[in-house]
Amino acid sequence: MSLSPTVDKVGVEERVSRFQKRSIKTSAKMDGLKLVLNMIDLTTLEGKDTPGKVRQMCYKANHLHDSFPGLPSVAAVCVYPSMVKLAKSLVKNSTVKVASVSTAFPSGQAPIDVKISDTKFAVDQGADEIDMVISRGKFLAGEFSFVYDEIAQIKEVCGKSRLKVILETGELATLDNVRKASDLAIHAGADFIKTSTGKIQPAATMQVTYTMLMAIRDYYDETGIMIGMKPAGGISNSKLALHNLVMVKEVLGEEWLTNKWFRFGASSLANDVLMQILKTETGKYQSSDYFTID
Repeated sequence: MSLSPTVDKVGVEERVSRFQKRSIKTSAKMDGLKLVLNMIDLTTLEGKDTPGKVRQMCYKANHLHDSFPGLPSVAAVCVYPSMVKLAKSLVKNSTVKVASVSTAFPSGQAPIDVKISDTKFAVDQGADEIDMVISRGKFLAGEFSFVYDEIAQIKEVCGKSRLKVILETGELATLDNVRKASDLAIHAGADFIKTSTGKIQPAATMQVTYTMLMAIRDYYDETGIMIGMKPAGGISNSKLALHNLVMVKEVLGEEWLTNKWFRFGASSLANDVLMQILKTETGKYQSSDYFTID
């Protein structure tokens, strides 16, 4: 793996500000909003999660708003390993994937054998995707080989399940670190790179996402291999989600504008997108009381 380039922070700020100023025509906006819905990983990752909470989320994944036909489903539901089997049974015969966090999410503070066991359990329960966390302490201490080897070992355990590698960018402090961690994860076998656990702020800022997209683009230019991207945490409104799609299209191209290669990790985003779609169609907002919380 070659050395990661230094990130021009001022240049990143300028590019991001341009993406945020783009106007989107009404027809393109509706297509974009439906695309955003289809890219969401609905998520419940709390210690108080219950089977009932997971059932409610899985129902919503396929029934975003039953009185408004023609809406897509979300991309996936994301749960703890203990809830994978239940979630898998609830979304069967649909296009919705089941993602599971692993590797002692969210801290990552566990021995490698525990992380491997955590991941293997989720895969054996039927997880289509694994969202692992890197060891940020090791990364910040400069132990890059340790982090690389850990990702590679988890990738091997995943088998056919796709691996999303969470960098927890809010703890990495600099865009240079974000770029280095992105390159490391990609070369170690990540199918997706993901900004955050959603437990640490700041999370998926556009500056961070842009830096990670550039790592993906450079790797694609070098190898011809596509890597997915998942900003997670902090994207709670449609406007910001659409700005992200504009950025993806300009940096990576239209090939990435599908949930196979781009996801949003945000549950509250779904309701805002639904409200915007109904506003565009009917000319008026529906109260948030008409939407389920999860």
